[in-house]
Amino acid sequence: MSWTAYNQALLHASECAFHPWSFNVSPLHAARTPKPYVTLSQLIIFTLFALFSAVFVLWRRARKVIAVAALALFWLLSAGWLTAPVLALVQHDASHYPPPTFGPRTIIVVLGAGTEYDRHGALVPKSDALSRLATTASLYAQCKQGNRHCEIIISGGNPQRHPATEAQTYAPYLTEAHVARDDLVLEKASLTTYENAEFVARILHSERYDSLMLVTSAYHMPRALLDFHRFGLTPEPVASSGKIVRCGLLPRLPNLIAANVALHELIGMAQFYVYRALGWF
Repeated sequence: MSWTAYNQALLHASECAFHPWSFNVSPLHAARTPKPYVTLSQLIIFTLFALFSAVFVLWRRARKVIAVAALALFWLLSAGWLTAPVLALVQHDASHYPPPTFGPRTIIVVLGAGTEYDRHGALVPKSDALSRLATTASLYAQCKQGNRHCEIIISGGNPQRHPATEAQTYAPYLTEAHVARDDLVLEKASLTTYENAEFVARILHSERYDSLMLVTSAYHMPRALLDFHRFGLTPEPVASSGKIVRCGLLPRLPNLIAANVALHELIGMAQFYVYRALGWF
């Protein structure tokens, strides 16, 4: 996929679409895509539903208005008409990222996106993580073509308390994609995006590099860049994939999942600015 086609795909990913967005970067992603799921900490739509229910019970005089408002909101989100513009707020900029530039010493940082068990009970990267790994492997191959020094930092600890960290689980996928094990650095302590940036900054403190790239999902990139800039790092953003919204009359679960993701990112960015205003970092 050319960078023009890639940017066009990202541009339309969060718009109302009636066909799935195909992002083809590597067989690594296509062959091992597990079923996605939303963690409890990201069930923002469920929380909204619970709040509407509580208000409905407590405020008897306005029950009809509350019921209509709740139904309208959840229909707009699940049918995609409200989810699309909300999602565009967090991933639209990804369509304007320039092609990455490779220096003599290039470092590629890929952020974790969780792990889960497949139907055989094996611990595997989540779907979004596989997209990030495929994009990282593609960047590494391009980097090596110029006989450059190329290093990959996999940043991801174990927030889900699985038997292995994200970095440990992801590493074999990159070595299978012809990434040299000596070119991999595993950052296994971070539990949040903020810690991704903090601990990668510590690693890079003693590193010499000419080009620094950050690989994560399109919807996650704005918040990730805020955190990396906080620690004095200005990586080139490379978005691996984006969420899809399909608009129509009938509600769709993937649209609610996309809304959860978008709201999670917006809340995270708001939290960043609040913490900075309070002088907490």
